Amino acid sequence: MNDRLELLAPAKNLAFGMAAVDHGADAVYIGGPAFGARAAAGNAVADIETLAAYAHRYRARVLVALNTLLRDEELEAARRIAWQVYEAGADALIVQDMGLLELDLPPLQLHASTQTDNRTPEKVRFLEQAGFSQIVLARELSLVEIRAIAAQTVATLEFFVHGALCVSYSGQCTISHALAGRSANRGECAQLCRLPYTLADGAGRIVAQDKHLLSLKDNDQGANLRALIEAGIRSFKIEGRLKDLSYVKNVTAHYRRLLDAIVAASPQYRAASSGRCTFLFAPQPEKTFNRGATDYFVNHRQADIAAFDTPKFAGEPVGTVKAVGPNWIEVAGDAAFHNGDGLSYLDDHQELAGLRVNRAEGRRLFVTAVPANLAAGTRLYRNRDQEYERLLEKKSAQRRIGVHLSLAETADGFALRMNDEDGIAATAETACAKEAAQNPERALATLRDNLGKLGNTIYAALAVEQELAQPWFIPASLINALRRDAVARLDAARTAAYRRPPRAAAAEPPAPYPQDELSYLGNVLNRKARAFYERHGVRLIADAFEANRETGEVSLMITKHCLRYSFDLCPKQHKGIRPEPMTLMQGNEKLTLRFDCKRCEMHVVGKLRKGRKVKLAVQS
Repeated sequence: MNDRLELLAPAKNLAFGMAAVDHGADAVYIGGPAFGARAAAGNAVADIETLAAYAHRYRARVLVALNTLLRDEELEAARRIAWQVYEAGADALIVQDMGLLELDLPPLQLHASTQTDNRTPEKVRFLEQAGFSQIVLARELSLVEIRAIAAQTVATLEFFVHGALCVSYSGQCTISHALAGRSANRGECAQLCRLPYTLADGAGRIVAQDKHLLSLKDNDQGANLRALIEAGIRSFKIEGRLKDLSYVKNVTAHYRRLLDAIVAASPQYRAASSGRCTFLFAPQPEKTFNRGATDYFVNHRQADIAAFDTPKFAGEPVGTVKAVGPNWIEVAGDAAFHNGDGLSYLDDHQELAGLRVNRAEGRRLFVTAVPANLAAGTRLYRNRDQEYERLLEKKSAQRRIGVHLSLAETADGFALRMNDEDGIAATAETACAKEAAQNPERALATLRDNLGKLGNTIYAALAVEQELAQPWFIPASLINALRRDAVARLDAARTAAYRRPPRAAAAEPPAPYPQDELSYLGNVLNRKARAFYERHGVRLIADAFEANRETGEVSLMITKHCLRYSFDLCPKQHKGIRPEPMTLMQGNEKLTLRFDCKRCEMHVVGKLRKGRKVKLAVQS
């Protein structure tokens, strides 16, 4: 079993990717110029090249998301992008559309996106046999299910450990395309799951009114990392290619610390890249965007996984309103406030509202105007800690690779050898006259200090050795030049030694796909994808939902989140309850809920609405 534990962080762009590496990411995932599952997070090839060069200094990888469904006319453009990012130095492609595997791809490692719906041992084993080296498992899996999958594959298993949760199985959600004409499988999700809905039972009785019934809390597996490792996970993925920079820094640093603690206590594991991070702030993931925390189904079904009140970031609890003045509020609680803090609260309609603190004087907070519905007793949250944000706006981490330095004599001068933690070495030499030191003890101490001055490099001195026949006086300028030369040579040696992970070979003859029929949920949108599945033994292949062929009511979303369970109406728990359909209503839209109790799944059923426009939801 692989002993390398990979922390995988999101990169909206070049700057975010570099920050993720600085804060401890062993790998980053980033969108290319097109066809990434976040259409709003595309990047130029030149930026991917810069990011790859930066990440590879630490042996960190750059994974490029090429994970949307493709139309026939897009296949050639996608193939060109694959080659461009390969030439730019990327380490792997994250893929959803199997049509790509029928093209002339570069020798890049392939990773199966979570949109390929990876939740059974049979599916994961097939993907490994098809040539995938790393596979992103479905977020809905339990430790028991993960363990069963790990027993059937040698591929690296990747799992989301933090960030927003898609309520549907990834790749199995077509509600955005059906109702808004924006396909989640093509990177354009309208996030209709974050909108408010009214829920009615089979008799038309209202169960919940204007609640965000499909909106989940955010994923947080911080307490489960060791259990996930023991179950077989080796890549720990942070969601968030649309999140802000403070989120990337804060959450990456938080998981870096957690994984480092596990590695320190368990010598059988090691980090997947080089260097140690020093943080200039205390990572606190609750300080940056989240909808509350859940570990979802990792420890099996739990009641409190949804964020029914709001899909926005309410923030951390900071107390209650004690008193209200014309332009101030006084807060009861222990939190310390700062000028510029952002506060939030639920108003009379249970909608999240907010205000900004202009000036904080202890517990008395001065604002531009006190909202009319903010009264004594209202519970307050802070969704922007101004002082904390300022820490993250500055340089907030240092990442250094440990090196041993050894200064030795040569026939006509001195040689400095640097050995790094990856076993890579470089030597620089200088010719100079040798002059005995007048103060030997002081000369050796000064020499040691000057050799170890690596502060403006990516290295940190673990040890400095002097293999000298006697203490010599060596000018500081000469030692500094020798050290700079050795650093440059080590940089070059590390670059020359870096090797991208190899592409895994697909099994021959082609492994049979676990099913011999594919419905619209098979996501086959182009002729090459059809050829792929035919080559792997699938007989009947329907077109993807995005081909607009479906005319009747179908499952637009399949989810483990069950509204019957949420409202204590589960037939498994209450034998007298009839398994009648329920209805979700949003404006004029009505969606039927059907329940597969055997699989413990809920289906949101509806029709393809051509030409329909709906209100779009909030940022993920």
